Formats: sequence, structure tokens, C-alpha cells
Amino acid sequence: ELMESNFSVIAETYSSTICKMRQHAKNIKCPDILWRQIEIGGTLNGVCTAKVSEAEVMVEGGIRDVLITSEIVGEDKQRRLAYLAKRADVKVCIDNKTNLNSLSLIAQEIGSEIGVLIEVDTSMGRAGIRSPEQGVELAKLAESLASIKFLGVMSHQTVDGFTDKETRFIEGKRYIDKCLEVKTAIEDYGIEVTIVSSGETFSYDVAPQIEGVTEVEGGTYALMSGPAKYMEEFSLAGKVLTTVIDVTETEIVIDAGLRCLGGPLGVTPTVEGQDELTFIEMHDSYSVLSVKEENIFRIGQTLFICTSQQDILVNRWDNFIGVRDGVVEAVWDISARGCHH
Repeated sequence: ELMESNFSVIAETYSSTICKMRQHAKNIKCPDILWRQIEIGGTLNGVCTAKVSEAEVMVEGGIRDVLITSEIVGEDKQRRLAYLAKRADVKVCIDNKTNLNSLSLIAQEIGSEIGVLIEVDTSMGRAGIRSPEQGVELAKLAESLASIKFLGVMSHQTVDGFTDKETRFIEGKRYIDKCLEVKTAIEDYGIEVTIVSSGETFSYDVAPQIEGVTEVEGGTYALMSGPAKYMEEFSLAGKVLTTVIDVTETEIVIDAGLRCLGGPLGVTPTVEGQDELTFIEMHDSYSVLSVKEENIFRIGQTLFICTSQQDILVNRWDNFIGVRDGVVEAVWDISARGCHH
């Protein structure tokens, strides 16, 4: 129920907007669940992925509109991308001429057309162009190359820590405006920009109100995670069921560790409804938690673990177990897990 409630928030938010959600598959990794958001509404009937291998799984799962939000470098990956573009509407982001020229040559050889969006670095300090002038030069090159279709611009941004709605709106607009500056510069040169893909979970309700944004790349909202819990309209839907396997006077041991949970950047998980429990050790297959007050926990007791990062968590499991009213309703394959080559 919680996941569908999150999907319904998106459907309602985007019900009458020009801008639509393009759900990010990098943390969900399951076409069945992505289709559920498409069915409930608010999307453009497409998704985005971080990798070619994830995009392949989405297309196999029947999704025909995929945006790859990372630059694809290397002949082997670019060939897979070009072949995939013959089967579906597959787009990819670029931020340099070398990559763009390489994509064009391979797509020509294979006989496909690849749509491209220019990535703009608005705040992350990683991939992406840094100025409108760079964007114009890349757009000009894309327009001139065979087997390349220039579509628009994209960006991804983030805010640190827990924040309020006012801060989200101020910071979200400030970052997204940087992406729109590149759009304007390209259009002023005379090149059409049809897609502005920007925004994410923290700005899901900001981006639709900014003129010019056509789609939002949200992913975290579907299952949620600890760092995003300040967004109270969404519920934590992705949890791990664990069992207490040992009890001492001040500690308990559970059968869930780093292999199935993860603790990125030293941020440990929490236990649902159990504020008196704190993770103190995480090992491969088990974890040790301290108990603040009297230890009333017992061997065999089950607990729900709430992760601090859904992407890493989901990538360690084979299936989602869908539960409604305490009864298992569905089992979904996480078919894009482990897409590492």
C-alpha cells in the first residue's frame, strides 16, 4: 500500500501539468514496479536508467521510452546502445564532443539513430557542461552529425541534509534555472530544444511549476530512504525483514548485514518503530544493535529494517515481496540488479 500511495502522490501532482514524471529505474530496477507507476499516472510512459545494461532490461520489460542519464563511453557499450536504439526510443546524455562523435560513427555503422541530451552540471560537480556557451557548441555539433538526433538538455541536482518546503523550492528553482539558461542559449542560436529533463524527488513539486521543464527524473520517492524522510508526503515502502538470532543484556544480533543492507558513507540503517535500538556493528551476514533501556527483545522476533540508501539495498536482492494488509500479494523480480560489466 505504501508504494502505491507514493505513486498516487506523483499521479496527483502531475495530473494537469505539461511536465511529467520520468521515473528513475536505477534504484527500483524492476520493470513490473515501473509499469505500476505508469498505470497509476503522472508519467510520460517512459523511464530513465543510469546504465545501458539497465536500459536493456527496461526494454525487455516492454518499456519503449528510455533515457540513459550517464555518459556512455567505450565502443562495446556504445554498440549495445546503438543496437538498443533500433528496438526502442532510447536517448542518452552527453557532455563532450569526443563522446558525441563516437556515438555518431557507431550509430551510422549499425544503422540506428540515437537521441541525445546535453547534461548540465548545476550543483553536483561531476559530469556535465559548465556554461551555456559549451551547450551551444555541443548542440551545433549534434545537429551536424549523422545518426544523432539532438533533443534537449538535462540536469540532476541535490540538497544536503533535511530541509523544509521553502528551501526546497528556492534551491530547486535556482539549480534548474541553470539548466534552462543553457536551453535558452541553444534556442537563441536557432536550434530547437524539445526536452528539458530536470528535477528529482526533492524537487518533484518544484519542477512542474517552472516554465520550460518537460520532465522530472524522480526515483527515491517510490520506495524512499532515511535521508529523504523530511518529505512527509511519501512513505518508506522498501524495508528488509530480519530476525533476532541472539540476545544479551544490552544488545541483540540480527541476521541482516552489509551483504543485504549496505551502509553507504557510514550511514547505518534504522529499525522501524524501535527508537531504542542502534546499529553498532555491521558484518557481512549479521549486525549487532545496542538496546537503550531494558532488553525485552527475544530470539526469533522479527523486525523491519529501514535503509539509508535504496539504490544499494535493492541491488543486493533478487525479489521484491509486495504486501497488502499483512498478506503477500505479489513477488516481483528485480531483473536489473547487478548490471555490472
